[in-house]
Amino acid sequence: MSGRERSPRHRPWSVYRANTFDLSAEMMGLALSGKSQDPDEPVLEFSVACSELVTPSLDRKPTSFVAISCTTPPQAFWTKHAQTEIIEGTSNPIFLSSVAFFQDSLINQQTQVKLSVYDVKDRTQGTMYMLGSSMFSVKELLQDKHHRLHLTLKSAESERVGNITVIAWQIEEKREQRAPVARLQRGDTVNGRMVLPVDESLTESMGIKSKSSSLCKDPLLKAVFGGVMSRTYRFPTTDGNHLRILEQMAESALSLHIPRQFVKLLLEEDAVRVCELEELGELSPCWENLRRQIITQYQTIILTYQETISDLHEYKGPSFKASTLKAERKLEFIPTNLHIQRMRVQGESGYDHTYDVVTIGAPAAHHQGFKGCGLRKLLHKLEDARKHTYEEESFAGSGSKAKTYQPQDVVKAKELIGQINTLKTQVCYYTERLSRAAKERSANALERTLAILTEKTRQLVTACDSKLLSSAILALAAARPEFIQQRTPSPSSSSLSPSSRSPSRSPSRNPTSPSRAATSPSRLMALPEGSEGSKNKRSSVHADVHKEEWEKDWLNVNKSLECVIQRVDRLLQRDKLQSDSSSEDVFLLADEEPSNTKKDKSPEVEKKSPGEWSDALYPLLTTHTDCVSLMSDKAKKAMVFLLMQDSAPTIAMSLTMQYRRDVVFCQTLTALICGFILKLRNCLCDSGFLRQLHTIGLLVQYEGLLSTYGEELAMLEDMSVGVMDLRNVTFKVTQATSGFAPDMMPVITGNRNGFNVRVPMPGAMFDSLPREIQNGMLLRVQPILFNVGINEQQTLAEKFGDTSLQEVINMESMTRLSSYYDQFKEVLSEESLPRSHSTSSLPELLKLLSQNVSAKKSKNVEILWQAAEACRRLNGVRFTSCKSAKDRTAMSLTLEQCQILQQEHALAPQVFYQALDCMRSEGCRRENTMKNVGCRKYAFNSLQLKAFPKQYRPPEGTYGKVET
Repeated sequence: MSGRERSPRHRPWSVYRANTFDLSAEMMGLALSGKSQDPDEPVLEFSVACSELVTPSLDRKPTSFVAISCTTPPQAFWTKHAQTEIIEGTSNPIFLSSVAFFQDSLINQQTQVKLSVYDVKDRTQGTMYMLGSSMFSVKELLQDKHHRLHLTLKSAESERVGNITVIAWQIEEKREQRAPVARLQRGDTVNGRMVLPVDESLTESMGIKSKSSSLCKDPLLKAVFGGVMSRTYRFPTTDGNHLRILEQMAESALSLHIPRQFVKLLLEEDAVRVCELEELGELSPCWENLRRQIITQYQTIILTYQETISDLHEYKGPSFKASTLKAERKLEFIPTNLHIQRMRVQGESGYDHTYDVVTIGAPAAHHQGFKGCGLRKLLHKLEDARKHTYEEESFAGSGSKAKTYQPQDVVKAKELIGQINTLKTQVCYYTERLSRAAKERSANALERTLAILTEKTRQLVTACDSKLLSSAILALAAARPEFIQQRTPSPSSSSLSPSSRSPSRSPSRNPTSPSRAATSPSRLMALPEGSEGSKNKRSSVHADVHKEEWEKDWLNVNKSLECVIQRVDRLLQRDKLQSDSSSEDVFLLADEEPSNTKKDKSPEVEKKSPGEWSDALYPLLTTHTDCVSLMSDKAKKAMVFLLMQDSAPTIAMSLTMQYRRDVVFCQTLTALICGFILKLRNCLCDSGFLRQLHTIGLLVQYEGLLSTYGEELAMLEDMSVGVMDLRNVTFKVTQATSGFAPDMMPVITGNRNGFNVRVPMPGAMFDSLPREIQNGMLLRVQPILFNVGINEQQTLAEKFGDTSLQEVINMESMTRLSSYYDQFKEVLSEESLPRSHSTSSLPELLKLLSQNVSAKKSKNVEILWQAAEACRRLNGVRFTSCKSAKDRTAMSLTLEQCQILQQEHALAPQVFYQALDCMRSEGCRRENTMKNVGCRKYAFNSLQLKAFPKQYRPPEGTYGKVET
């Protein structure tokens, strides 16, 4: 984060932090946090409870909350610091949200705290008045024997209106140091639910050793995340104890960092495609016009990417894109409202658990609009257009200018281009290594490098032994002007390459050649369809010539490799004999060299000298490199031409669809990287997870709350394609070069066929990883998406529209989830999975989820609950998304948090809904609305909420008509 973003002036307002000044040493000495240095631990935390509240109207009980303000001399004004949730209809409210001052708060002994109790008459309209207030100093609270204050609330007219109790939470090194405090012997009922009283457990030592990586202090997380908001709660459990809940929300610097890298890679990839098309050489007029059209389309897209890169680098705003900017063209690659949400749960028995969820606005091309069509439909339209072109071409015969290939041929062609580029680079690299080893006269290095060079060369020859490639080479030759004009063979490739110096091909193959090289030429070459008569005959002659040329090219590669192998063998043999025999024997061996090698060395070269090996190998290595380059370049051009033929009829539609797909994928990828870093950092000590990670990959589960009606249907289409495209992403963990934040930012490489994300980690963390991960193993991901629409538009979809897309997506994801679990069972034990207090085993849970996915049930939110639980229990990463990740996401996230607390941490059931309302009204997600739209209200209205499942409805007064 930049200094500007860290400044309090530019940081979004928080309910728990007043400022960012350092805590005084005097205050630290008195803080109840003891010796804790965890920045997530508050230096002071207290809870409040009121009693005997009275209102002017005796016929109603107050609906109250407490606002907390503070001032530190010489400051002469009060600063609002926090407020509690609203509790309805009771004179004795006990508030679950606690008040926390963190290490960056401006407080000391002299800080005055004012507690103002308000009575809310109408939550919808926000009508309220102050019932009474009371004040105390921090010094008073800290120096009280039991860290407890009983204060009288007085109205503006100085009349007594009730009492308020302040109870400080104590975190000490030793449990026996705690001071005994009498239990409050009272209870109360809120909306018909019993609320447990505040008791002496409030001041018990937690005795907790932090086991969670801090978002504020951990070097890796601090580099990636910032703008952390925190909120604290104390919830009672079924056994009479209390849970300490720390809720945090943070932005990520990756929101900008990843799109900048990603768009640059796209720009480079498309620029390479233009260069490849330009390098095809001279084409006949009809093909040349087609090439120009395609290049023009690519150049338009390239200009767009260049503008986007410029806009992203010029952007100086916060490190997240507000929901109000989701349709902004300049920011369309940036994910909307990307945050990470953390819930840290600490129990009095000493456990410490962390639950993370990444929240993101639905990855979709908002700027491009929807018009009833998202990526899934666009892909189907493109496929139909290609199929239609293919059928027309088949009907028209060979008269068509461009040929449409089968989808598998196109995929194969792209793979071949990648393989050829990679293998050619590797062959050239190891050829240079071999030359270096020869200069150094290192027999061991020479032998090892030759083995690798041989393997890489044979892999390249095998890759080029393809019927698809052979037919594409003939098609490219047929597109040359000389073929169109004269129907005569093109000049022999041997005249264009040093490989012409290689021996002509022989019917018998050397054993060192790959097994595929023994295949007959007739098997390799596919004759193109042609017209009858003389034209067909001329085409056949032309094809035969080019078949011979192509076969000669890859035979020359094999032969040049054989020459290198033979020369290295002789050099090594002579070197070995020189140590045991006389020089005469060595020269005798030299005289026996066969005469069919490339220009035998003169006797002067054969003398033992520092450059002997290098001089003997250099011409052979040069020839080998030339032969490999000739074959590779010809093969690559043929594949480029094949792709040009295939894309020509639908190029405009294809590039438009691809641009939309790029936008969506970039948003999805950014969220994935955030989730991966969080999960890896939190599980560094979990050997079971780390083994699962490098064995079967990481499960990533996206939860969607989009409806299948109107624009959101198209958003869901976009999102589903973006999530599935994550299958082309791999991760590689490396050791960071330094501890500076820029050196720990992830780096993306690759292209649309596959992206790799390199995640640097500090040395100590990297050393704790398994050897497989340290050695650079690529880590895969298995993405799944479960979506259930919950709003009023989903009601319309279920009654008058179509929900089939949602059903298909959920069924596909269920299949992938089951497959992932099957893979897990094959190689790993369930003992390595997180322990759960759930009454259902993992197989039973997956069975229930499968049944719910297959069931025809309106707004079946149990799908979301069970999918989220299955993800957590399978060590997966959770993502939650709605249109803007602000309103429905907040409802789902807070519900999930309370469900986890109840299921895994024994949250008292009688306070479940009070805890849920507390998180929704005063938690981090309420502040998320403020960050996005400048208003602390969820964008719902009463009519909408009637269509929502009851578990997803916010408390009164927290919603209204605001921008989404």
